[in-house]
Amino acid sequence: MAGTQILVVDDEPGITRLCERLLNRAGYEVTTFTDPAAAMTFVEKNKFDLLLVDIRMPEISGFDVIAHVKQKQPDIAVLVMTGFGTVDTAIQALREGVDGLLLKPFNSSSELLLTVKQALNDNLKKRDSARIQALRPLFDVTETFLAETQPDRLVEIVEKTVCEHLHSSNAGYYQYSETDKSLKLLAGRGITLPGGKSGPDGGLIGRTFALGSPAWINSTGPDNTGFQSLLVSCKLSTAFIAPIARLKARGVLFVGREQKETAYREVDWEMFLLIARQAAVAMENAKLYEEQREYIRRMEESQQALIRAEKMAAAGRLTASLAHEINNPLQAVQNCMHLATRTELTPKKRREYIDLANHELDRLMKTVQRMLDFYRPGSVEPQRVNLVVLLGRVIKLLTAQLDGRSIRVSVKFSSRLPSVLAVSSQLEQVFINLILNAYDAMPDGGELQISARQEKDMVEIFVQDSGPGVSEENRTRIFEPFVTTKKGGTGLGLTVSYGIIAAHGGSLDLVSGLGTGACFRVSLPAKEKS
Repeated sequence: MAGTQILVVDDEPGITRLCERLLNRAGYEVTTFTDPAAAMTFVEKNKFDLLLVDIRMPEISGFDVIAHVKQKQPDIAVLVMTGFGTVDTAIQALREGVDGLLLKPFNSSSELLLTVKQALNDNLKKRDSARIQALRPLFDVTETFLAETQPDRLVEIVEKTVCEHLHSSNAGYYQYSETDKSLKLLAGRGITLPGGKSGPDGGLIGRTFALGSPAWINSTGPDNTGFQSLLVSCKLSTAFIAPIARLKARGVLFVGREQKETAYREVDWEMFLLIARQAAVAMENAKLYEEQREYIRRMEESQQALIRAEKMAAAGRLTASLAHEINNPLQAVQNCMHLATRTELTPKKRREYIDLANHELDRLMKTVQRMLDFYRPGSVEPQRVNLVVLLGRVIKLLTAQLDGRSIRVSVKFSSRLPSVLAVSSQLEQVFINLILNAYDAMPDGGELQISARQEKDMVEIFVQDSGPGVSEENRTRIFEPFVTTKKGGTGLGLTVSYGIIAAHGGSLDLVSGLGTGACFRVSLPAKEKS
């Protein structure tokens, strides 16, 4: 009650004095007028919580006073007094949005006080209801803001949203520039305020940003900002301004109504502040998304550059290796053919040079064929293959060779190993290559372990030897063409095997096995029994 400002307007001095005495005694702060025109002028500079006004007054009626005061202070509570309590009067009072009706003369002082208290309470309830009603769309606003990650589009959405929810046709977003410490209009509609430097002399926009707190300015009525004349010059009656001060988004949001429109209410102010806060968070998120997109774009460009560089490097290594592997036998063939044409050679020696040339040509053809096998594994139609049978056949084929070097073979297969869809001859070539690699790695004998199991929808076959293993420098390059540690090897066996397994939808890896030897894992898609 204390601090509640009440404006009493009645052309009868006795009524104004009575209301003033009773309301002051109850703790209200009262201002009285018998001249309604003077009251209407006074209300433009002073704020009140309740208007207590007589309906019938000469020249200016109480409803005219109500309309004027409501335009200047939309949230004020209104209580009308009348000595003619008719139904028509009550209906018109309801249409004007009054909060209570008091008949003169008062039966008692308590009647006046109760009616005033009731009018203030009803007005508060109406404002609370309007506030709740206005806040309901805020959830949709938040969702709309956060769904947009493009800063340019988000500014337009914020501008449109604040105009729609505050029933205004004038709005603008001003972006802060670190370079010259100024605020410039980034997007706007209708009438906009001029931007300026951030600081006390930077106009309404610059000053609000510098102070860091939102501002509500009316062209008339109580105001301590000193910018009412600026609103009038811009043909605006009221404006909301809020600074956007986030780490990645800094600026000012503005919305205003023109002089012919009703001034903003407290519920509009609360809605504006909430929209401004949500807009600040959404703009910062959009800036972060933009930075993340730019970072990803740069990373993708760097990755593509690295891939291109690696491809060029790989092509260079392959070209150099191919040139080396083809050039050696070609030089040998050239030398042999040159020597074979010498007239002083015996037929036997000439035959020897020709045989050497044929041998080198044969080696050259095998190298080329292996390269073709790597890049074109074959077009034979795959069939259902029983891996237990296939591995048994390969081991039996190489048993004599393995026994000759005292290499013990241990086999461990699952009894329910499923079949695979493959080209049998190509899989045989892969396992022969892996077993012969193990054979070459154990010149003094050792142990070869071959196992197979089902792992989810894949069949895994392990070939483990007890040799010296693969050095760290070769582990990452072991499947590249012409990389070999064997004397006289072409370095294509694992490369071709890798290509065959990949063409079957599987993978060939060098994994950590038991002991120090090399362990290769072949993974193939399982074909379940039908």
